Formats: sequence, structure tokens, C-alpha cells
Amino acid sequence: MLVLLSLVIFSTLNPALVLASPAQEPLASSSTPGFNSRFYDVQAHRGGRGNTVESTLPSFAWGLVDGATTLELDNGITLDGEVVVWHDEEIVAEKCRDTLPIVPDDPMYPYVGKFIANLTLAQIKTLDCGSKRQADYPQQLLYPGARIQTLQEVFNFVECADPSHRILWNIESKINPQHPNRTAGVQDFVQRQHAIFSASPYYRTITYQSFDWRTLIAMKELDPTVMVSALVDEGTAFMPDNSTTPWLSGLRLDSFPGPSLGEKIAQAAHSISADILSPSGTTFIPSFVEPREDVHFTTKAMIKEGHALGLRIKPWTMNSVDRIEELVHWGVDGIITDYPNVVRRCVKQRGFPVAPKYPQQRVFSCLELHMHKDIAQ
Repeated sequence: MLVLLSLVIFSTLNPALVLASPAQEPLASSSTPGFNSRFYDVQAHRGGRGNTVESTLPSFAWGLVDGATTLELDNGITLDGEVVVWHDEEIVAEKCRDTLPIVPDDPMYPYVGKFIANLTLAQIKTLDCGSKRQADYPQQLLYPGARIQTLQEVFNFVECADPSHRILWNIESKINPQHPNRTAGVQDFVQRQHAIFSASPYYRTITYQSFDWRTLIAMKELDPTVMVSALVDEGTAFMPDNSTTPWLSGLRLDSFPGPSLGEKIAQAAHSISADILSPSGTTFIPSFVEPREDVHFTTKAMIKEGHALGLRIKPWTMNSVDRIEELVHWGVDGIITDYPNVVRRCVKQRGFPVAPKYPQQRVFSCLELHMHKDIAQ
């Protein structure tokens, strides 16, 4: 009911959006799938978390309207094996609220506070994840009643707005090797995600990313044609006690020649046949690794070494224009950001080609259609 009410209000304020069907607005772009690959890669993190409640159909709608090159998102796997689009391992009260149990006296209710892996899709579909604005993102648009979607549902919505399949995708497996009981396992993720990827017209426009490099290796073994991106930050590259990190599939960075940490990371990513290295662009190297406090995790040396090894470098999650400009100047190949509209403007000013924006009329007509489908279910 909340979704329906919000859509009625939205349509009343925007009457043109309900007068047009998705087919009435032509896209001024090539019909070649992956058309966006020719543009600087501005990635809308969780659809553009800074602008809209994250990982929902509305967030991906605004990512398209704001001219993102790539939609970035995360996958979890439910108790009944459904691949859903959500970042967190568990449902947190800061983002979602319960409505009703799927059956009276459901022992799992309330569902907020439970792990995705312990809930069925039907239970997850009752959650309202569009009514709570995050304190760190005061500009977020709310869409009360917005539901968590399956990956297939997100593909279906975006294809409605993007029938020529020009948008690119960066899709992460949310798997935790430190706490394996909290998520599905490596093969569950790889097999289930790949089945959806390969059946989609977006198949050749998908990058598969993960902090858990075991999933990247497994995906390459299953399908060497899938582009994979090695995510890494200070929390996954090494452990404070110098034990072998569980995140890098048994690799130790100190076994690579270096000489700098950034170069070792690039060499490690190359050793697992990654196509892209995606490091944290905002953090600094911890003091137990490097005593200096002013050494960024993503460095010129990392970028140079990565490029020499044939890797593309796409740091995350970049929201400061000063740091974005610095990294673009250093030669990174893309930026993952909560504000794709801001980064698009920034790189365009520096002379890079940027992806065209999608027509609002088409996108929001598709959004209304697919959110109504969610209500009907």
C-alpha cells in the first residue's frame, strides 16, 4: 500500500510519466549491447546511494537518469536459493522495517536483524526498505514500500528502460570467508549468479567482483569469458597479527616482489587472472603496515603497476571531488561512487567522454510498471 501511495503521489506530480509507455520514448544511442564501454566508467554504487535509498529499483532508475556508465550492485542468496540484490549480510533496522509475517506466528518474524541466508525470498519480500533515510546521506530520496529485488527482477526493470542493453553492470558476491555461516558458499554464489548472467541479454556487459577472491577464481574456472574485478581494502589485504588473510584465496602479499604494497596488490590480482583491480580509494594504509600516516591505499605505484600488467584500476567508493580529480589525474579507469551525477560532471569537465543520460519519461514509466508488479506479487 505504501508503494502504491508513493507511486500515485509521484505520478500526480509528474503526469507526463504516466501518459507515456516505455516504448514511446526512443533511446538516442547505439543498439550495440555494451555501448557504454566506450565512455569513462562512472559507476553508480548501489544505484547511487547518495541520491536514493540504496539497492532498490528507484536507485537504479536514478542511476540511469543521472548518466551512469555502469550500475554497481551486490548479491546475497536466500535460504531458498534466490539471488537477491542487497549489500548487507543481514537485514538492518537502519535501512529496512518489518511489515507483516508471511504466515501467522512465523518463528522467524521479525525479519529485521536476520541474515539473508536464513530468510526465504517470500519473507524478504515483506520488508519495506525504502522508508528510512541514512544519516550519512541526507539527500537520499525515499520511496516508501520499496522492496528488495531479485537479480532477475532488476535485470527486467533495467531492460525495460534500456532495450538496447547499453548499460554496463558490476555485480558483487557478498560472501564472508571469515564467517562462512552468515552467507552462502563459494559454489552457491558462482553457480547461481552465473546461471542468471548467462541467460541474460546483459551477459557480455557484466563484471563480476568480490572481496573474496575464491569466488573470482571459481568464476574464471567456470567461464573464462566473464570479466572479474578484485576488490581489496585494508581490512582484507592483511590481518593485524600477520596471519594469512582469508580474503585473498590463500595469497600473501609479502610473497610478491613489490617493492611497494600497491605494486604487490596489483601483482596478486594479476596472479588470479583478474581483469580489474578495485581498491579502496579513500582509506590510508594502517600503521601496522606502514608507519607513515599519509600513504593512501590506492597509489600512483599501484595504478602504474596494474596498467603494466594489463589491469584496469577502478577505486571505490569515491565521493570527494578533490580525491576523484587526483585519482583521475593519476590515470584510474573508472570511479565507483555514491554520486554518479557529480562524478559524471567532474570527468566530463576534464574532457572524458561520458555516457548519455536515459530519458526520464521512459525510466520512470518503467519504474512505475515494475513497482506495481512487485505489489501484485
